[in-house]
Amino acid sequence: MWRERVVPAETEIFVAWREWPGERTVLAIHGGPDWDHSYLRDPLDRVACRLLMPDLRGCGRSGRVPEYHPDGVVEDLVRVLDAFEVERADVLGHSYGGMVAQRFAITHPSRVRSLVVAGSSVLPVPPDAFAGWAGRDEVLARQEDPWQRRDLSPEECVRAEAFAAAEANVRRPAAMPGYLRRLEEVRFGAEWVRQLPALVSPRLPDAARRIAGLGIPVLLLHGRLDMTFPAALVEPTLELIPRARAVVLEEAGHMLHVDEPEGFLRALREFLEGAAFHDGLELGRPRPV
Repeated sequence: MWRERVVPAETEIFVAWREWPGERTVLAIHGGPDWDHSYLRDPLDRVACRLLMPDLRGCGRSGRVPEYHPDGVVEDLVRVLDAFEVERADVLGHSYGGMVAQRFAITHPSRVRSLVVAGSSVLPVPPDAFAGWAGRDEVLARQEDPWQRRDLSPEECVRAEAFAAAEANVRRPAAMPGYLRRLEEVRFGAEWVRQLPALVSPRLPDAARRIAGLGIPVLLLHGRLDMTFPAALVEPTLELIPRARAVVLEEAGHMLHVDEPEGFLRALREFLEGAAFHDGLELGRPRPV
């Protein structure tokens, strides 16, 4: 059963959370950033451990602040773990949240048991990363740009952009109707986009080397058809992080948990079970249905 809690911080942070037997906690960090956590709930809600899913500052039901910086987000996440009395968590981040997760691990290594970078990248994306991918060019050429319209508010533009990008983000046609219904439930905002172009990237310099130095288990979970963060960056990242492993879902795009939910869930479960084994803990067993 999902519960809700507001954690006091520099700004109030809304957290959807689910309890589970055992000592394991997954902290899931959403992307956008002007989205909320809800688009990640399924299939994460089938992971057999405690799950914390905050809305980042300025997003969803969390509070607003005058300025937005990834260091403030990281400190919010520390306060979330403190509020739930979690010493160390398995940290998963998707898309923008994947870069926040890396920053969190690098700056607060004592709070991170393992790291999952999903639909994101550790290495910077080069300008020519997608050169020669004609299918991607065709999809993006069909994508409408709501920011060219003057009749929409910034919040409406963020929402419209998410729907316009659906074809690029979800590659399996059978998954599209469910994804569009999922987007209908997202509380879109525009606090972060209003700060452009002054926003600071959450990606820290030399992140791969610094993550490798932490010595924690790392999972790179990616869609082969991701049109935002190229799957081609997975292999060079593995060469730089010896303890990392990777699972690339062949039929998935940027929203890999939507395109291939069972493959996503299987990869995550196997990784967490392996990390738990090396850490001397047990995951909570699934409850009978």
